[in-house]
This record gives sequence, C-alpha cells and structure tokens, in this order.
Amino acid sequence: MPDVSDAVAYDAVVLAGGSARRLGGADKPGVRVGGRALLDRVLAACADAAVTVVVAEPRATARPVRWAREDPPGGGPVAALDAGLRHTTAPYVVVLSADLPFLDEKTVRRLLDALAGADAATVPHAAPGAPEGGSAALAAPPSASREMRGSPGTLEEAPPALDPASADRRSTDAAAPAGSPSEGAAQDAPVAPPSPGTPPEQAASTAQGASAGTVTPPDRSRTAEGPSPTAGEKHVTDADARPDGVVLTDPDGRDQPLVAAYRTHALRRELAVLGAAHGGLGGLPLRRLVAALDLLRLSDPVASFDCDTWDDIAAARARIREHGHVLDEWITAVKDELGIDLDVDTGVLLDLARDAAHAVARPAAPLTTFLVGYAAARAGGGPEAVAEASRKATALALRWAAEDAPDTAPDAAKGSSPKAATEPDAG
Repeated sequence: MPDVSDAVAYDAVVLAGGSARRLGGADKPGVRVGGRALLDRVLAACADAAVTVVVAEPRATARPVRWAREDPPGGGPVAALDAGLRHTTAPYVVVLSADLPFLDEKTVRRLLDALAGADAATVPHAAPGAPEGGSAALAAPPSASREMRGSPGTLEEAPPALDPASADRRSTDAAAPAGSPSEGAAQDAPVAPPSPGTPPEQAASTAQGASAGTVTPPDRSRTAEGPSPTAGEKHVTDADARPDGVVLTDPDGRDQPLVAAYRTHALRRELAVLGAAHGGLGGLPLRRLVAALDLLRLSDPVASFDCDTWDDIAAARARIREHGHVLDEWITAVKDELGIDLDVDTGVLLDLARDAAHAVARPAAPLTTFLVGYAAARAGGGPEAVAEASRKATALALRWAAEDAPDTAPDAAKGSSPKAATEPDAG
C-alpha cells in the first residue's frame, strides 16, 4: 500500500482519565516505563497530529496538548471520546489509550495509511461534490473479501508473556469509569506473544482478528435488506463501501478500539445515535460504539500491548532493557528528558566513541561525544551539524592513532636511523 500518511491531516484523542483499578488506583498515565511516563510515550507516537486532545485532568506533559473532560467526570470511555472529539476538526482521528508503551509513529502512520488508502480505493471516480457514501463509490459486494497487505509489526518481538495468575483482563461488556484508557475496550485476555510464524487465530466473530501483517476487510453482511439495527448500529449498503476505521488487533485477534484510526464523521454519527437512544453517553461500554462501525483490522501484537496490571508494566520494563531495544529506548528517553527534538545517526556517534576509546584512551569516548554535541549545538544544531562534528573528531582520533604506528616516521628521516637523523653535522 502506498505511503499516504504524510499527506493525511489527522487529530488525536488520548483517553487518560481511567481509575486504574487493576493498579490499585495508581496514576497509570504517569507510571514510567524506560524512564518515560506512559502518557508521554503515547503522545510521542502522535506528535504530528494537527491537534492532540487528552481527556483527563491536566498534568505536565513532554509536549503541549489540549485538555478535555467528560461531563460528568467518570462517565466512561464513550463519554470521554465524545468530549475529546469536540475539540477536533480533521477528517481522520487517531484514538489511543494512555497505556501503550510500545506504540510509535510508524504504527500510527500504518493505521492512517490503511484507512486513507481504503477511502481512496473505494471512491476513485467520485464526481466533484458527490455526497459521502453516494452512488459514485465503488463498493465490493457483501460476500467479497478485500485484503490489503500491511507491513509487519514495527517491533520484531512480542513482549514477555505474563504470569497466568495475573491474566484476568478487562471484559468488553463492562462499562469503564472516567474515560478509562483501557477498561470497557474489547480486551479480556492476557497479551502473549504468538508462536514464530504463526498468525493469530481467525475468530468467527467480525470483532476478532486477522492474520499477522494483513489488513482484514470490514464485515459487509449488514445490508439494507438485513434485520433492523439495534440502537447504536446502522444499516450498511453497497453504496457505503468506505471503512469507518482501522483498529489494531492483539495476538489473540481481539480488536483494540483504543489503538485505532477512524473517520471523524463516522464516530460523531454513531455517538449521536447512541446518545439519542440512551439519553446520554455516560456509563456506556465502548463495544456499543465500535459494534456499529465497519472496521478494517491490522495485526500488531507489540504495538497493541497495553498495561493494565503491575505484571504488564514489569513485562514492558523488562522488554525495553533487552539488547535489541535498550539503546534506542535510552537515547529517546534522554532526548525527552533534555527537551531535544533531534534525530541523529547513533551509529556515527558509536563509531566515534569506539575510535576515541581505541586510539586515545577509554575515557576519551564519552568526553569526545560530549564535545561533538556541544560543537554541533554551537554550529546551529541539526543532524548535519552532528555528522560534521563527528567526522572531524573521528579523523582526529585516526590521526592520533597513526602517530603511534611503528612504521610512521618523518619524511626527512626515511632511509636513516633515528639517531642519524637527529645528530649534528660532524664537520
């Protein structure tokens, strides 16, 4: 699928006001994994959103956001989502919980690519001014299966499996409190890594998942000729072929509706239907909303991992300290702590540190890289300044080492012994 996310305007709504009952009421968004608050990790993943709304009481965050609160507070995730959407204007909205330690910008872009790409594919010849979902849309019949290939998960390994004793996950039928970032979502089993090369189980329900690395088409079985929809549901016709959203699925194929990209219009439409049917949105479980939406599904067992319990948090903390992840995690945490928004080639810096350690002395490695950073900052900063300062320092370290080589001598002394080259003239 072509990469269209750079051109897609989107807003982000992050639900961060839950009661964290499985954490004993701890401040879950503020819990640190790899030295960074869970909320800040999620905010970094949607940093290029036009508007980012966090539904929770205001707090200090690594980047500026807008704050919202459901009325009354404690009304649950549906009410919280509605409160957040009131501050958005973009045609697409990424909806996230605040407890996703492995979510990154690449995953958010994959969600947007899948949704915007599907929209473009289903209405390639829509006439200017044609109404949304009108007859100009090219729709597959309900029995057709539209699959679009997605890239594999952005992280290669799933997090460590959890202790079965702590495997009581949230139920999709329970209404969650206070804009919970997770409770009330369609998740009720522990996240465990799939066997290598084995896709998640294909479930019979359309709310369950897809094979790893693929986008699963939405269910088109509810047509205008079908049974009447219940409150919060809508009729789906062939003319309305575009999906309402793209959600990640966990290793067991369950939808994660709080790791998803939606068409903003579709969310507002269904929230209005639910509010009218129930006299408000307070206390409604999230499944009531997502059951009415036509969703594509994208499998990602790592990015979909969320932290409901202390065992989940321990598993996340252990994973980021593994050899394959720890360096990137540490560099990101340092940049976050220092307020540095700079992408640098860490390989260049590591090579410089190696050369300084071997050519001069081991303590020269950290001191030299510090000086390179200082010089780059004085030169205006940016990746190019870091690369140029690193190049100069590396060349100096190599010259330093060359002077100590046994076959190195001044040109004037070549062909003579060191003593002869320095003795005064006999005459």
